[in-house]
Amino acid sequence: MSDTPSSKISRRQILAGAGIAAGAAATLAVTGSAAAAPKTSWDQEADIVVVGGGSAACSAAVTAASLGDKVILLEKEAILGGTTNKSGGVAWVPNNPEMRKAGVTDTRADCLKYMARFSFSQAYNPNSPTLGLDALTYRQLEAFYDNGAATIEFLDKVGAAKYATFRVGGNPSPDYADHLPENKAPKGRSLTPVNDKGEAVSGNIGDGVVLIGAMEAWLNKNKVPLLTEHRVTAVIKEAGRVVGVEAESGGKTIRIKARKGVIFGTGGYAHNTDLVQLHQKALYGACAMPGSTGDFIAIGGAAGAKMGTLGTAWRTQVVFEEALKNRVLPQGVFFIPADAMFVVNKYGKRVVNEKRNYNDRTEVHFVYDPVHEDFSNQLLFMVFDGRVVDAFGGAYPIPAPGNIGPHVIEATDLQSLAAAIGKRLEGLRDKSGGCTLAEDFPATLKTTIDQFNGYARSGKDPDFKRGDQSYDREWQAFFSQMREGSTEKPNSMPNSTMHPLRDKGPYYCIILAAGALDTSGGPQINEKAQVMGADGTPIPGLYGAGNCIASPSREAYYGAGGTIGLCLTFGYIAAQTAHKETAAA
Repeated sequence: MSDTPSSKISRRQILAGAGIAAGAAATLAVTGSAAAAPKTSWDQEADIVVVGGGSAACSAAVTAASLGDKVILLEKEAILGGTTNKSGGVAWVPNNPEMRKAGVTDTRADCLKYMARFSFSQAYNPNSPTLGLDALTYRQLEAFYDNGAATIEFLDKVGAAKYATFRVGGNPSPDYADHLPENKAPKGRSLTPVNDKGEAVSGNIGDGVVLIGAMEAWLNKNKVPLLTEHRVTAVIKEAGRVVGVEAESGGKTIRIKARKGVIFGTGGYAHNTDLVQLHQKALYGACAMPGSTGDFIAIGGAAGAKMGTLGTAWRTQVVFEEALKNRVLPQGVFFIPADAMFVVNKYGKRVVNEKRNYNDRTEVHFVYDPVHEDFSNQLLFMVFDGRVVDAFGGAYPIPAPGNIGPHVIEATDLQSLAAAIGKRLEGLRDKSGGCTLAEDFPATLKTTIDQFNGYARSGKDPDFKRGDQSYDREWQAFFSQMREGSTEKPNSMPNSTMHPLRDKGPYYCIILAAGALDTSGGPQINEKAQVMGADGTPIPGLYGAGNCIASPSREAYYGAGGTIGLCLTFGYIAAQTAHKETAAA
């Protein structure tokens, strides 16, 4: 489709209604097969076939076409973009051109230590030649560092996408683990798309359409066939090599030959409930588009792919009751706004720094309690007061004044709030594993509020260090700007992330649960983006990038744009590798 105003409106409209058909999409996925190669029945031919329409696939398609390969792109949805469209479009790229322009040093050795430490803390060894990682994983991180900046420069050079430094409060965005001692360049790695007016977008939800729109326009201009509503169901192999794909469109099966290779850049499996139940401890809903059903797991498996990690995801907390209504969510609770707010578990105790990044913060839901034989943080309870509604109302998930909404629990005092939470949970027993509040929850909640208020007045949170790091404070300013028309005074406490809750109600609560942007597990690739076979060698002609493969960063989200940076880079690597293949007859 063309990058015209009408297509952009259409894309926005489709995204706005993305959750409508979640029920069907949540269980729909291909079964996967590896078809025998037909001798004379190819419907179309190309050098490289790209499967998917998000940032990984578009990066691969642009790169391959720029190198002179004939490319065909297949996307099962009606529009290009996938979950990238719903994102901010930001890309985390080490040693990127904007950092170098600003004189910021991001050395290979130091950046690799940061990534290795963040991704694999249990194995990390700074004295090891591979930093304690296995050889393949280390080479993947090397490939990301070595090719990330080159990807951004390449896309800019060919005119397919342009990036600028992503700024928070006027300053380069801090990494999500800016405080780790291994992180020697904690700001500036995150980049934001530049639109066709030469303006750097703000990185808000939906700004990803700028990135996808620019790459789609380039592909259209360069006459690359973009076949939407074409669902790939199998790869075709001949003598052990992938030589094409089978796809379904309009009730018909078509076969497309790939003389050099097939690159998968499709989504994860966040909306395939069978795979979610099999591989995830908890994932109640996701921001991924409905088409994220993990097709490449079945297709790759049938082609002999070795599976990498399957239980990982790009995590975010979600509003539990919204996810129960529709697991395809417009957004997650990426950064919890406000200051007079904290989060407790069913025992009424705080369990996390509420201002940490969404990916790391969500991990607290998976803490197992061997004494009670359950997950004590399965559901968490975001408690706040009237100041928060007045000052920050409308900053998701905080309700706007006068429009509290069905997912918000409201009460006049703390005792009543605890009772109301308990009553709400009683109505959700069948969907929450019977989660209930502890008997002493009301008393413990009162103790927690008193303790938190003391921390807010002193400016120090000895339990979870809230506000100690620059990430907490800078993102607080970005996501927690006071509402126009608020009658509340600006926070005068010594720590901008905390403010005492009022002595009198009303008080409010929102139930939070574990969700995701999308999953990040699937077939294993190597540093060249080649899909690995069960025997540990690459499957000739098969490549992968994006959320459909086992992420090179494993569970770590290095900074804003951590997903898209990897997607763009490994899409670029896949195309570069496939381009060098000898074309099959």
